Amino acid sequence: MLASWKKGTDCCKWLGVTCLSGDRVTALSLSGQPNNLTTTLTGTISPSLSKLKYLDGLYLQDLKNLGGPFPDSLFTLPKLLFVYIENNKLSGPIPTNIGNLIQLEALSLQGNQFSGPIPSSIAELTQLTQLKLGGNRLTGTIPLGIQRLKNLTLLHLERNQLSGPIPDLFSGLSNLRSITLSNNNFTGTIPGSISALAPKLAYLELGRNSLTGKIPDFLGKFRALDTLDLSWNHFSGTLVDPFPELHVRGIESLDLSYNEFHLGRIPEWVTTSPIIYSLKLAKCGIKMKLDEWKPAETYFYDYIDLSENQITGSPVTLLNRTDYLVGFYASGNKLKFNLESMRFVKSLKHLDLSRNLVYGKVPKAISGLSELNVSYNHLCGQLPSTKFPATAFAGNDCLCGSPLPKCKA
Repeated sequence: MLASWKKGTDCCKWLGVTCLSGDRVTALSLSGQPNNLTTTLTGTISPSLSKLKYLDGLYLQDLKNLGGPFPDSLFTLPKLLFVYIENNKLSGPIPTNIGNLIQLEALSLQGNQFSGPIPSSIAELTQLTQLKLGGNRLTGTIPLGIQRLKNLTLLHLERNQLSGPIPDLFSGLSNLRSITLSNNNFTGTIPGSISALAPKLAYLELGRNSLTGKIPDFLGKFRALDTLDLSWNHFSGTLVDPFPELHVRGIESLDLSYNEFHLGRIPEWVTTSPIIYSLKLAKCGIKMKLDEWKPAETYFYDYIDLSENQITGSPVTLLNRTDYLVGFYASGNKLKFNLESMRFVKSLKHLDLSRNLVYGKVPKAISGLSELNVSYNHLCGQLPSTKFPATAFAGNDCLCGSPLPKCKA
């Protein structure tokens, strides 16, 4: 990575170094490869960084062996605007004096091992447009002072151990496009001030928390929403047709799975939505015949998850209409159809029909899948050559052949 960093050579020609106005280093960008633990840059961030007085951008990303605390040297860099220290192994607390970096426009520390609370002084960073602290070990509550960050477009605090209610502080943050608070320990209801973000908010991800109450009606008025994830919470009530106005534009990804409310049917606006790609309604109290669901002719679903409902009928008509489906999950329902009548499109890689009433033989077309589970159905006959384990076929009436016991002569 640092082969070009040789003593006695012009540092402005080194890989990852950007210079302007002669020999003034203005940006330092060193990146490893995501998911590669063999990156050779190790140790801590050098205090010598403080000598780069013209540095406005620091990008240290995917360096899996780069550790140590938050670098104090950053506090001596008066022109620093962008800090992306992401997916490394930095640890310890975020300094309480982080607010001294008042010129920062972007701060991303995601994917490290920082712990402790989010410092209240972060409210002093009033020029911030991006605050990304996800994937750490942060605890405590969201500081109320974040409401002072009027320029904020991204607030990403996912995959931490934050707790308490989500503060009702969004009414003044009109520039927000993305809020990601998933995989924490938040309680209480969705704050009403989020409704003020309806004109611009594109991503709202609150999944895997302990939020309660009803899903607020105002979410249906979000005209720019691309992704809505409320899964794995404790939302309750009976929802006849949540967000009925969303059919006007549609959203790309919707996940309401694993809550405590009852939809009854797949909502009408989902049926007519022109652009939805990912639809996840697992364990949403849906009780209907799947043949009755007839999405718009223009639908381009990549993923559909209807697991653990009370859905009957056959998905064959639905699945035979698309050339784009990547994953279909419908375990734990009462679907009844002949598996051989299903068209296995080239794009389909993930199929879970376990714990249904599926019958017939297992077709050779399963060879194109990456993931398969048809266990606990009524399938019969000899299995085709397969790479899947016995668990994928367990609990059927009379399947045989590897990896199950041999068929009887």
